[in-house]
Amino acid sequence: MISNGKYIVNRPTTKQLELMANKLRIHSLESTTEAGSGHATSCLSCAEIMSSFFFSVLGKNDEFILSKGHAAPIFWAVLAEAGCFARKELKNLRKIGSFLEGHPTARMPWVRVATGSLGQGLSAGVGMALAKKLKGGEGRVYVLLGDGECAEGSVWEAANAAAHHCLNNILAIVDVNRLGQSGQTMHGHDLETYKKKFEAFGWQAIIVDGHNVQEILSAFEKAKESKFPFVIIAKTFKGKGVSSLQDKDGWHGKALKKEELEKALQEIGPADIELPSMFECPERLSPKFIDFKLNNYKLGDLVSTREAYGRALVNLGKINKDVVVIDGDVKNSTMTEYFFEQFPGRAFQSYIAEQNMVGMAVGFSAMGLSPFVATFSAFLSRAHDFIRMAQYSFSNIKFAGSHSGVSIGQDGPSQMGLEDIPIFLNIPEARVFYPSDAVSSEYLLKETARFNGISYLRTTREKTKVIYKNGEKFPVGGFKVWKSGKKDKALVISAGITVHEALKAQNTLLKEKNIPIRVVDLYSLKPLDSKALSKEAEECDNNVVVVEDHYCSGLGFVVSMALGKIKTLCVRDVPRSGKPEELMRKYGIDFSAIIKAII
Repeated sequence: MISNGKYIVNRPTTKQLELMANKLRIHSLESTTEAGSGHATSCLSCAEIMSSFFFSVLGKNDEFILSKGHAAPIFWAVLAEAGCFARKELKNLRKIGSFLEGHPTARMPWVRVATGSLGQGLSAGVGMALAKKLKGGEGRVYVLLGDGECAEGSVWEAANAAAHHCLNNILAIVDVNRLGQSGQTMHGHDLETYKKKFEAFGWQAIIVDGHNVQEILSAFEKAKESKFPFVIIAKTFKGKGVSSLQDKDGWHGKALKKEELEKALQEIGPADIELPSMFECPERLSPKFIDFKLNNYKLGDLVSTREAYGRALVNLGKINKDVVVIDGDVKNSTMTEYFFEQFPGRAFQSYIAEQNMVGMAVGFSAMGLSPFVATFSAFLSRAHDFIRMAQYSFSNIKFAGSHSGVSIGQDGPSQMGLEDIPIFLNIPEARVFYPSDAVSSEYLLKETARFNGISYLRTTREKTKVIYKNGEKFPVGGFKVWKSGKKDKALVISAGITVHEALKAQNTLLKEKNIPIRVVDLYSLKPLDSKALSKEAEECDNNVVVVEDHYCSGLGFVVSMALGKIKTLCVRDVPRSGKPEELMRKYGIDFSAIIKAII
C-alpha cells in the first residue's frame, strides 16, 4: 500500500508500470512531433525509470531533479499523468506562451531547479539534500542524469561533496543509453566503469537493466537501506520501443514526422492505463527579510570592504536562521570565516570546486534557505554557467567576489578579478553593488539580503579609508556625489577602490590647478538611476570620465549605456604582479591618470 496523504492505493503491479512507461513514450513522441522538435529518443530510454519512480517510489516529502533536462517531454508527460495539468496541454510543448518549455525552467510550477545545461542537477541535489538535513526534513532527493553529462567535471565535484557530507538522503539514477548527440558517449555501455567511478567517490552503486521494472524497483528499495549516497546505473537504449530509433545514432534532438509517428505508435501498441502518483506541486519557498544591525566605524579608519562584509554577515546570521554561507576554500580571504566560526552548522566549505559551490546554492535556495556564496571574484568565472542557469531556477543567491582588480597587487593576473562584473550585469533581474568603504559595504550587504533574487557584491582586498558616516544610506539604484558646484569642469564616475583615487584627483586638481571637479561613487551598478546620472553629467558639460579597476566592460559599459560617449579609464592590457599603487598607475586607473584625462 502507498499513501499520498489524501488516499491510500495498492502499489501498482509490474505490468501496470510497464504500460505506463509505454504511455509516457507515446506522449513524448506525440508532443515532440506536434512541436516539430525535441529530444524524443532521450525520453524513450528512461520511460521505465520515470514510470517506476513517479508511480511507485515517490514519497510525499521526496524531491526530483531532471538533470538530463533535454528529456523534458517525458517529465511533462509524467506530470500530466499525475494530474498536475490536463493531458491536452502536452500538445503545446515548446510553443510560446506554454509553460512546457523545451528544457525545464522554474516557470513551470512543478520545477524547483532549471536544467538543460548538462552536469548541474547533481550539485543542486546536494544542496537540497543538505537543506533537508539542516531543516530536519524527511524524504530523499532523486536526480536523474544522462550518461553523456557524466563527462562533466561538475558531476564529480557533486559526487565528492555528497560523500564528504555523508548524504544518505540523495539518490542518483544514471540513464546509460550509450549515445550522445554526435556519437557514442565516453564509456558506451561499459556500466562497470561508471560503477567504479562512483564507488571511488564513496557512493554505493548498483547496476540494473533500465527497462526491467522489477530490477528498478528492487534497486530503489535497496537504496533506502544505504548509509551512503546511492546511485542506480541503468543500462538503457536510446529510442527504446521503436525499432527504427532504438540504439540508432543520428536521432538525438530530432522529432518524428507524422507518418513516422504513426508507425512508431503501432509498434509500441496501446497503453490504456491510469495510475495515481504522490507527486504534488512543490511550494515556492522564499525566506522573509529580517532587519539587522550594522557595525560602527570611524571616519578615516582603514578597513577593507571584504572585512566589513564578513562582519555584517555575522550580524545577519544572528537574526536570520535561514542564512547559510558557502565558501570555496578562501574563507580567511573573503572573511566569511567569521560566519564559519559563529555558525558552523550553517557554513559549508565547497573547497576548490566553484561549480558545485554555486550548484549547492541553487539547491539551498530551492528549499527556501538564503545562501550567501563567496570566493575571489576571478574564480566566479569558472562557475559562470551555473550562475547563468541559476536565474532560470529563480534562485535567491547572494554572491560576493573579493580580491577584485589589479589593486590586489603582487599575486598577479591569475588572481585578479577583471572580468566578473559582466557576468552579473547580463543576468536580467540581478543587482550589482560595488562598495567603496566599510559603511557602504555593510549597508549594501543588507540590501542583497532584502532582495529576493540573484545579487553580486564586489569587494576589495586592500584596506580603504572609511569615508561615510555611520547611518549613511545607500538606496538601491542610487549613487553618492562628492563636492558638486556650478563651475565643475568634469564629472568623474567611479566605484570601489577607484572612488578613493577619484577623491585624490579632486583634491589635487582643486589645490594645484584650481580646477573643481565632481566625483560620483556609483555603488549601485545595477539598477542605475540613468536620469539622475545624466543630470549630473549635464551640469559638468558632459565632460565625463569613468575610472574602474576592471577590464573595459564593467563600470564604463554601464555608464556609456546611460550617458553615451564618455572617457573610460580601465585596465586595457593583461596585468602583471606588482604593488597595488604601482599597478593602478601602470594601467592608468589611479588619481594621476584621472587628472590627465581631465586636463
